[in-house]
Amino acid sequence: MDHIIVVNNPKNWPLEIPGVDVIAAKSYITEPEFSTRKNLKIYNLCRSYRYQSIGYYVSLLANARGHKPFPNVLAIQDIKSQSIIRIVSDELNQLIQKNLKPIHAETFTLSIYFGKNLAKRYDRLAQKLFNQFQAPFLRAEFAKKDQEWILKNIQAIAANDVPDEHRPFVTQMAQEFFKKRYSVTPKKDARYDLAILVNPNEELPPSDEKAIQRFIRAAESIDFRTELITKDDYSRINEFDALFIRETTSVMHHTYRMARKAAAEGLVVIDDPESILMCTNKVYLAELLTKHQIPAPQTLIISPETIELVPEKMGFPCILKQPDSSFSHGVVKVNDNAEFDEQSKKLFDKSDLLIVQKFIPTTFDWRVGILNGEPLYGCRYHMARKHWQIYERTEGGKTYSGNADTLAIEEMPEQVVKNALKAANLIGNGLYGVDVKEVNGKVYVIEVNDNPSIDSGCEDAILKDKLYQAIMDEFLRRVELKKKRN
Repeated sequence: MDHIIVVNNPKNWPLEIPGVDVIAAKSYITEPEFSTRKNLKIYNLCRSYRYQSIGYYVSLLANARGHKPFPNVLAIQDIKSQSIIRIVSDELNQLIQKNLKPIHAETFTLSIYFGKNLAKRYDRLAQKLFNQFQAPFLRAEFAKKDQEWILKNIQAIAANDVPDEHRPFVTQMAQEFFKKRYSVTPKKDARYDLAILVNPNEELPPSDEKAIQRFIRAAESIDFRTELITKDDYSRINEFDALFIRETTSVMHHTYRMARKAAAEGLVVIDDPESILMCTNKVYLAELLTKHQIPAPQTLIISPETIELVPEKMGFPCILKQPDSSFSHGVVKVNDNAEFDEQSKKLFDKSDLLIVQKFIPTTFDWRVGILNGEPLYGCRYHMARKHWQIYERTEGGKTYSGNADTLAIEEMPEQVVKNALKAANLIGNGLYGVDVKEVNGKVYVIEVNDNPSIDSGCEDAILKDKLYQAIMDEFLRRVELKKKRN
């Protein structure tokens, strides 16, 4: 992908960025060369993004041409939206109060240059605002209300609005910003850009390091330039053609926000935001499986006002689940009324609704990996030693898991695969892992996971590199389909 800086007048652009061309906005808008070129990343550094200004049209036309503008029109509109500004102020409230507490004045202005401020103590706040309102130069206005700081306004500013004393710093930040992105030369034959979202500090990531490297090799073999990114790269999402999330997902989490942003930018996304929303909430899944008559354990959705139904309708032991539980977090087995009262009080502190399910003891759970409505692999996840779950977490913070073995799809029980496919198809056409219990020939769908584990030596034991290639081939198919539509 080629990278171009667009400014009002290139003669006034003070920086020399190796490998990045600087052109005039009028040239980008009017010259036929730019309307037909493909795979361009457009950095719009015009003086103004005002509606129907030349800067506005640079981003608008870049989007129409299938280029990747920064900022794009959505970001330009967000900057102008008071409702978006209020939402961001609420989301960043804790950070805002902490950063601005020492200030005694009633107002404060924060200048943000490529996500940085002259004072390092404001760097985290500046980066967060830059991630939300993606323009190179920003000015955020804060005011005190009832002894609490709120974000009142934010605006994109032109280079000639930068104070003279800030210019050396701005020059340095611009150079670092572009150097970070282009210090590694992309492969010449790479047609598309794939971001893989990871969290290096996650205890139980969906894919281990070896698996991630195999994904990268598979992607690069079919013309993807591939880059590992983290939550700090939120502002860079529109540099890519596709996003593959290999970090445990949650709705109230950066994974969901990044998926939503990527989808809004037109990227191919796995896990897509709709799948995250549906799969990570067990209240929704329970209702969905019941409505479509998918066999599942006996299930109740309870509130604090309906807990008395559990002993009568469910009995003990039973399983109590927090709606957004994952990797056995927020899932407890209760054996009697006393345990139920104790555990439900704890979980009701986090959610107004809980899931109660009939306890079905098995020595293992089936997992069917599904992509685009087709089964890919099957696994048996055995329970942790002397435990009723696959994962056992001790009070000391250690995690133990049972063994796992992988089967070819044709070796899996037919009813397990059939019902797993039915459940996954209710969610969408993404990458899913459907957990199923089998007892005396009967199957019970436990849940549909939007972010299934794919670890080296486990889920890939049968297909090996073909598993990674199949997933990357699907990314390529979807990216090319989007390009044709555009």
